[in-house]
Amino acid sequence: MAESGFRPALLVVDMQEDFCPPNGSLAVADGRSIAPLINRLLALPIFALKVATKDWHPPDHISFASNHGGHPYPGPAKRPFLDTHTITNPHNPSESYTTRLWPVHCVQDTPGAELIPELDAARFDHVVHKGTDPRVEMYSAFYDPLREPRVSDSGLAALLRDAGVTRVYVVGLAGDYCVRCTAEDAVREGFEAYVIEEGTRSVDPGSWEGCKREMEAAGVKIVGLEDEEVKRLFTE
Repeated sequence: MAESGFRPALLVVDMQEDFCPPNGSLAVADGRSIAPLINRLLALPIFALKVATKDWHPPDHISFASNHGGHPYPGPAKRPFLDTHTITNPHNPSESYTTRLWPVHCVQDTPGAELIPELDAARFDHVVHKGTDPRVEMYSAFYDPLREPRVSDSGLAALLRDAGVTRVYVVGLAGDYCVRCTAEDAVREGFEAYVIEEGTRSVDPGSWEGCKREMEAAGVKIVGLEDEEVKRLFTE
């Protein structure tokens, strides 16, 4: 029996067609292969909430390389994966951050934005949309990186608190971007955060070991299927 105060949630990040082979515009290698494990987790009764997140971008989103070099973002043309762009807080010109630019992906109401059909989507309690403001990148399922003030908040933190959640287990795509940022922001919001390593894949697999160290430094716990913190999910 779970101890008092243990109330976990499962966050399944961005398991969308555009992030999965063979046809995704921003396909993560082997991204589709983690669906069976995610379905096993979705079937467990231990989770107080099971939440899917979806990138849900407008066509003029600032993270799309093709939107630079003219309308709506003037300046030199940009290349996906290779070039970056500095995003300034539209409400505070003194605050900015630099983000990598991407191919067009997960545009609202397009097939590429849909959850992959292998996923047992009927088991989700909620679907949270992120990246909906064209002016800011939003890897985290909670909010954008800008803080003074925030530009876009998905409402995920309030959703988890309202359900009494104390801990989140994070899986999905991609480990070195949206999974990482979601887990780190969960810690910032006061939740215990666990990333199940077998349940994620990275855009840049070679960066994963460094990402794990940085996540752990931020308070995120990286666990595997053989760790007790995961085994308990299947036995309680």
